Amino acid sequence: MIGPILALATATMPGPPLPPSPVAAAPVISAALTDTTVQVKSDFRGARIVLYGAVFDSAARPSDVVVLVRGPEQPVRLTRKQKVAGLWLNSRPVVFRGAPGFYRAASNRPLDDIATFGTLRRLGAGVDHLPINAPAEQHIETRYGVRDVVVSSLGPDYYDWRRAVVRLKEKAGLYHEDGQGVRFVDRGLFRAEIALPTGAPTGVYQAEILLFQNGKPVSSRTRTLTVEKVGLERALYVWAHSRPWSYGLAAMAFALAAGWAASAAFRRD
Repeated sequence: MIGPILALATATMPGPPLPPSPVAAAPVISAALTDTTVQVKSDFRGARIVLYGAVFDSAARPSDVVVLVRGPEQPVRLTRKQKVAGLWLNSRPVVFRGAPGFYRAASNRPLDDIATFGTLRRLGAGVDHLPINAPAEQHIETRYGVRDVVVSSLGPDYYDWRRAVVRLKEKAGLYHEDGQGVRFVDRGLFRAEIALPTGAPTGVYQAEILLFQNGKPVSSRTRTLTVEKVGLERALYVWAHSRPWSYGLAAMAFALAAGWAASAAFRRD
């Protein structure tokens, strides 16, 4: 009886624990710009910056990539023509602050197909989701003898004014959204181009690269791009902004001298 009992005990003894199943690592995105500084000279005709990146995901899950490039903020002053007593006059000016001077949204497919409205709005992804707002309070500024009123409670007209801001920026080539601006060139490798127009503002730009899976952002990277004036243009720019009075007097003196020289050259006896 001892033999069968030992055999039964041996058969029912638990074996060594099985190793845990491997857990897929969290996906990660990485990217770099071919140029981090753009120099603006008198012959500047725009520039194209290439962004390269890679998606690292051991599970090889379907992924989307969104690239958002924002330039330095610039106030936007708008007026609207309105008819008063048979005359077309400019309305009270509205100044929007917080609007980026430059904005590009590029993705491998349309943004609406990548994430929900709420997610895009929270991230400010896409021209329609940019936080372009008038200040919370009203205040009055006086510039060159003209009084600008910053309006905060525009009511239903706010959307018309905001569309006007976007329309003007798009016409100048400063705002753009491209649902095919990111292209996958190989497994996990992608490429995007950032086109800077002639009128691109100087300053520090932020390029945010987002990785989406199942409609949610799972990884991000931020890269910095600097657009700066160089040479004589930079010297004049710094002079005009640091000492506007002396710059204005010098410009006036130069204009008078140029006018006098032209009249002397073409003077008839």
